[in-house]
Amino acid sequence: MSFHVSAVPSSVKNNAKEETKRRSADYHPSIWGHHFLSYATDSMESEDDNAKLLKLKEEIKSMLMDDANKSLQKLDLVNVIQRLGVSYHFESEVNEILEDVYEAHNESNSGDDTDDLYSISLKFRLLRQHGYKISCDVFNEFKDNNGSFKASLAEDVRGMLSLYQASNLRVHGENILDEALTFTTNHLESWVATQPSSPVAGQVKHALTRPLRKSLPRLEARYYMSIYHEEASHNEVILTFAKLDFNILQKLHQKELSAITKWWKDLNFAQELPFARDRIVECYFWILGVYFEPEYLMGRRFLTKVISITSIIDDIYDVYGTIDELELLTSAVERWNISAIDQLPDYMKLCYKALLDIYSEIEPEMADQGKLYRLDFAKEAMKSIVRNYHTEAKWCHEKYFPTLDEYMSVALVTSAYQLLTTTSFVGMGDVATKEAFEWLFSYPKVLKAASIICRLMDDIVGHKVHTELN
Repeated sequence: MSFHVSAVPSSVKNNAKEETKRRSADYHPSIWGHHFLSYATDSMESEDDNAKLLKLKEEIKSMLMDDANKSLQKLDLVNVIQRLGVSYHFESEVNEILEDVYEAHNESNSGDDTDDLYSISLKFRLLRQHGYKISCDVFNEFKDNNGSFKASLAEDVRGMLSLYQASNLRVHGENILDEALTFTTNHLESWVATQPSSPVAGQVKHALTRPLRKSLPRLEARYYMSIYHEEASHNEVILTFAKLDFNILQKLHQKELSAITKWWKDLNFAQELPFARDRIVECYFWILGVYFEPEYLMGRRFLTKVISITSIIDDIYDVYGTIDELELLTSAVERWNISAIDQLPDYMKLCYKALLDIYSEIEPEMADQGKLYRLDFAKEAMKSIVRNYHTEAKWCHEKYFPTLDEYMSVALVTSAYQLLTTTSFVGMGDVATKEAFEWLFSYPKVLKAASIICRLMDDIVGHKVHTELN
């Protein structure tokens, strides 16, 4: 990051004539402005839309539960509704189908109709996505006597693409899936190079760029709608349902973002704290990647506000605040009481009050649900990240170069993954029990791994930007 030093009057009134040298990261202003405020008055979905959606939903349920459909047909249906972003409407039906497929897979002589590369790969991916323990040994039958994948498989582009998607769900030690990923990637890249005008080429390029395992559900749904209708075997009922549902949800998300934009505008951070990032729209979009379903409205609102205020706090510690001011802010956050605001310089007061208000706003709802413990965990996560922001600021002020172990112990917290994961649990419904929060605070391997990946990727990009700008 490129920082410039400027002389700005200090908000700490120790000496009215004294000026404090502060840094600036030169963040560009928001490109959105108040664009989304206009959606506040837009009409939501009509009653006719809802009635049509319910009618189509019942038709799709009947398809999913039709005993005449074989397992492969049902797996194809599950795959389609997942990729079109509407599987949340059919959770019980999907779970029942996958349970039946899993049981059939484990039974000998089950008459299973999934035995080609496409089918085996699809079954493997869907079962593993839903937490079923299916062995990667199912792919051994596609190897030759030399232990390599059969060269003839390369002629089956549909099967290769299915295997490629399945191999992206590999875990450590699954060598056959490592080999499958290399095998499919190389052959699919070669195939696209020789068949660029094929109707399937676009799908292959898209998958190679962003496999399903790494895609955002809303973006993937929008993309898949554009190609699914071109498939000869596409189901018009499911496609119509998906388009209608997407439009209804989009209107809901636009209205949510309108309310959040108004909240942000009323705080006036862009004018009052011009040194900080103004990225409220981007933050909301990030949260849509966490959960987009209608029932998580409260969770999205809370999580977006938390990530947005965390961005402001990060910039205060990383860019603008003096070491003495940061000591005051850290102490105030530890106290978590509005009375602590009096000790803060003026520019910090706005941020500190907004921080406390965000959590107070949902306190009545959590109290009504008997889940106030969720806010306790969320506040502790926020206090933890602030403490570690403070440590990083002291290192910078003292020109101290920490060891790798020292750095990672702090930087994994400031990556914000534990904060955001904890905060996301607050609005996640009954599935987020107190035990789930306690598990999260035990710092499980999956959270640590995600934090390491996030931190190192962020540092790599940050170093490149810093190098380019200097």
